[in-house]
Amino acid sequence: MADTGVVETLLQRIEKADDGVDSLEVANSLGLDHQVIVGAVKSLQAVGDVISAELRSSKRWELTDEGTEIAEQGSQEARVFGSVPVEGLAQSELMKLSFGKIGFSKAMSNKWIRVDKAHEGGPRIFRTVESIDDQVRQKLLLVQKGNTSQLEEKEKNELKKRKLLSEVTVKTYWITKGNSFSTTLTKQETELTPEMIATGNWKEKKFKPYNFEAMGVAPDCGHLHPLMKVRTQFRQIFLEMGFTEMPTNNFIESSFWNFDSLFQPQQHPARDQHDTFFLSDPALAHEFPQDYLERVKRVHSEGGFGSQGYKYDWKIEEAQKNILRTHTTAVSARMLYKLAQQKFTPVKYFSIDRVFRNETLDATHLAEFHQIEGVVADYGLTLGDLMGILHQFFTKLGLKKWVEVGNSGIFRPEMLLPMGLPEDVSVIAWGLSLERPTMIKYGINNIRELVGHKVNLQMVYDSPICRLES
Repeated sequence: MADTGVVETLLQRIEKADDGVDSLEVANSLGLDHQVIVGAVKSLQAVGDVISAELRSSKRWELTDEGTEIAEQGSQEARVFGSVPVEGLAQSELMKLSFGKIGFSKAMSNKWIRVDKAHEGGPRIFRTVESIDDQVRQKLLLVQKGNTSQLEEKEKNELKKRKLLSEVTVKTYWITKGNSFSTTLTKQETELTPEMIATGNWKEKKFKPYNFEAMGVAPDCGHLHPLMKVRTQFRQIFLEMGFTEMPTNNFIESSFWNFDSLFQPQQHPARDQHDTFFLSDPALAHEFPQDYLERVKRVHSEGGFGSQGYKYDWKIEEAQKNILRTHTTAVSARMLYKLAQQKFTPVKYFSIDRVFRNETLDATHLAEFHQIEGVVADYGLTLGDLMGILHQFFTKLGLKKWVEVGNSGIFRPEMLLPMGLPEDVSVIAWGLSLERPTMIKYGINNIRELVGHKVNLQMVYDSPICRLES
């Protein structure tokens, strides 16, 4: 609420005026900042129809900070003239003054001073007139006193060019009496209390009308990141299709489960430091199912199950190296091995979690991202089954046409048979990233605006819910 005294004074001014008052003129006459009067106007508007205030815009000239300084102390050229004694002043000494450079140039143009370059002690400045008329200061004083109309447009533009004047837009209120105008204000009640009802004095109270158009206070709550919103939608699609979510809470994985169990040779480029993050502590893993490890070693180095293998010296030291997993297929390998240790039943697995690769960072690549993976194991699955389930999956995503958004395929026998799965069991799988569909959904062009330290948190607050068109 504005100061009561200011509000009462404003009401008295409005009462005396026939057609209204200007808020800026009231502020000037009272010696107050204009915003104080604006605050009083706002307070009166909140009370009801006491006043009517029309917002108006106008342009006027104001002194800049430099212009105000000149109005107080004189122009630079006048101060230069005043600094030059009768016997003259060395030019080097004059230039040490804060106003020396500009003032020297202007004073020379006005022919108030001259320079004796042949002087024995170096260039020396002398006065050429006995007195001067500082018209720049006089013009600025006129503006400061509100008499700008006495200046010609050419004079105002010259002062503006010197950055001593600026033309500003001033917003003021034209204030007139409202339908309920009064110079005395009665405080309006904002709520009906039990005491008012019990005593019946609510009948004598004046209540502030409710503004049903006002926005309520936004509740404090958490906000889901766009990635998590899209992840929820993908997860719901998998669950609707009867899939079971795999446990993916092991970001650190051994090279054995990440590479070797998938029948990927140990000299494969993806296993270099250029593509994979290796751990220094603990650097090696030691716990493996030994029978299975031996079968994996044999199929790599010697072949088997109808394959000739890769014919190289498979080393346990390479398989032991701990890494940040490069794909969630390492989890799929663990789950399929676990499935093979019991009586086989068809399964459908899925996972959505983070993976890590030593990528070059750019607008579409980060060293950390999310992988979506689906795996189906059953008897006699074929490429036709894979195409059918992909069609169902991507139809639920809202994709009507075949487009390349991920990878898919059938796991090789060299991977499945060493695990102990029956020979007539096939496993189909597909995967894609979570970030790319999210960027498309929310119109984000740079992945660093979605994930990482450059994310604008306001984007997280404002992003709508994700609704994939299924």
